[in-house]
Amino acid sequence: MGAVQCVAAVTSNARLFSNLVIKERLWLGNTFCPEITGGMEMSDSYCQGVRVDMSSVSTSMSTDPMTEETLRDDLRFYFMSPCEKYRTRRQLPWKLAVQILKIFMITLQLILFGLNNQLVVSYKEENLMAFKNLFLRGYSGVDEDDYSIAVYTKQNVYDSLYYVIDQYSQLRNLSVGPVSYAEENEKFLHMIICKKSYMRGSVEPLEESYDIDAQLETVCLALDPESAATWRMNNTSFFELEFYRLVEIEITFALKGINLQTVRSHEQPDCYTFFVKIVFDNSCHSGKVKLTLDFDDASSVCKNWKISGTAQKSTHYLLIFDGFVIVICLISAVLCTRSIILAVKLLQRFSSFCLENYHYKVCEDDQREFLNGWYILVITSDVMAIIGSILKMEIQAKSLTNYDVCSIFLGTSTLMVWVGVIRYLAYFEKYNVLILTMRAALPKVLRFCCCAGMIYLGYTFCGWIVLGPYHEKFEGLSRVAECLFSLVNGDDMFPTFAEFGQKNTIVWLFSRAYLYSFISLFIYMVLSLFIALITDAYDTIKGYQSTGFPMTELQRFLMGQKEGFPLQRQECGELENVHPSVMLCCCKRIPKDDSIILIS
Repeated sequence: MGAVQCVAAVTSNARLFSNLVIKERLWLGNTFCPEITGGMEMSDSYCQGVRVDMSSVSTSMSTDPMTEETLRDDLRFYFMSPCEKYRTRRQLPWKLAVQILKIFMITLQLILFGLNNQLVVSYKEENLMAFKNLFLRGYSGVDEDDYSIAVYTKQNVYDSLYYVIDQYSQLRNLSVGPVSYAEENEKFLHMIICKKSYMRGSVEPLEESYDIDAQLETVCLALDPESAATWRMNNTSFFELEFYRLVEIEITFALKGINLQTVRSHEQPDCYTFFVKIVFDNSCHSGKVKLTLDFDDASSVCKNWKISGTAQKSTHYLLIFDGFVIVICLISAVLCTRSIILAVKLLQRFSSFCLENYHYKVCEDDQREFLNGWYILVITSDVMAIIGSILKMEIQAKSLTNYDVCSIFLGTSTLMVWVGVIRYLAYFEKYNVLILTMRAALPKVLRFCCCAGMIYLGYTFCGWIVLGPYHEKFEGLSRVAECLFSLVNGDDMFPTFAEFGQKNTIVWLFSRAYLYSFISLFIYMVLSLFIALITDAYDTIKGYQSTGFPMTELQRFLMGQKEGFPLQRQECGELENVHPSVMLCCCKRIPKDDSIILIS
């Protein structure tokens, strides 16, 4: 009896010492339960010189009390919030400080890059519009579809072709912008005109006969801007077109331009080279020739430049700022990686403790408590921010011109950084409801979306094959999917119905049945069930917050409730022969309630 009292006194002393160092609080769903105020009185006397027969006590008493309490204290400290860690051990929340600093720096970097990118994009778009008005005869200022303009007669084709050449030869006198011909080795680059035709062919629609060689031949002509007066006279045979064989005419030339609008933002203007391409598309041979104008661009530092009358913004400060952003992101990634490594070590210690003392594996729910998805999100955002910052520095140094790739990396990293702020809001009970609801509803929502997605794909393929030839919104699979998604959200319903003509009665009737069935099924049933799943998860979380969350073995261990620990001994079975190194294998547990979500 004295031996048992001695063991109880030692255990009580160890627990009281732990309570003085770390507050006895439970981590349940990213919220803290009230402190355990249940009494354990320290014995004023100590057992000395008493030999304790450990075989006479239970398995829970056979462990080293100090080792168990040390593990429990480390686990409690790991699951604490930054404020509680500071109050307990005066440990400064370095990760929190780095994240706050990183948010402001990455957001400022994104704004600076976005303002510069906006000027570049507007300059390119306005140049594209100017080139279409300069080189396309009869252009109205609005593209007709996926092409700029269409012509329908032979004379219009010739006139449009000659118009491009004449406008190109008179460019210096026509353009109001700082645009000129591109040079190479102090010589103007030539305009290249290539026409693609079938090798041979003859077509007789009246006799319903044709003879076509499907192989294509390409014939090209190079024109110098300075030879504008003689180009038509010297190349008459080239411009004799056989339209029944003609597939495509492609005109390419290069122009130089300077983006002067950046001077207003105190930045050095860039020089651009525009590689313009104009295509006469006759591949359908339907009597409609489509004209398309587009260009690729390349920017570079102007060779000779001088700016006066304004303060020039130095790019060195921006490069230093971007380098500082990279350093902050590296520090953030290192701290989060260190936390993940610490979590893995704690999981291994906890798993070894359970295997050696209780002969059971730590199950999946408890293992997930150690896997903090926020750290993975932060590391991913740091990597993308570093890549985006490097690309931004290359763009500022004029070594790279691809703004789009850089904007994708910077924009995605900024999105993840701001989403990561939710992690710190989750320490407050009222703000934590959103995260708990999303995590509780996510498995059911994904399973539901898989089932609904099969129906959605069926409607997508059906609408594309049946309604595609009769409605522009159903011409491609991606457009069908976008159209159906807008219908689910209640957008553009009447125009979708109205644009179906009644020339084909069968297709018109099918379109009505198709649209009515889809809208009724997805709006009144699928969306209602989707909302019901989220509402059910929200009600479950609210109920747990008022009555208390179900406890896992890990939480019982943190409380020191040895009577109920472990809970899974019967389900997981006795694992006497399992080596302690197998830490991440866990038993298959059948959840009694899918809505029970415990977040660490």
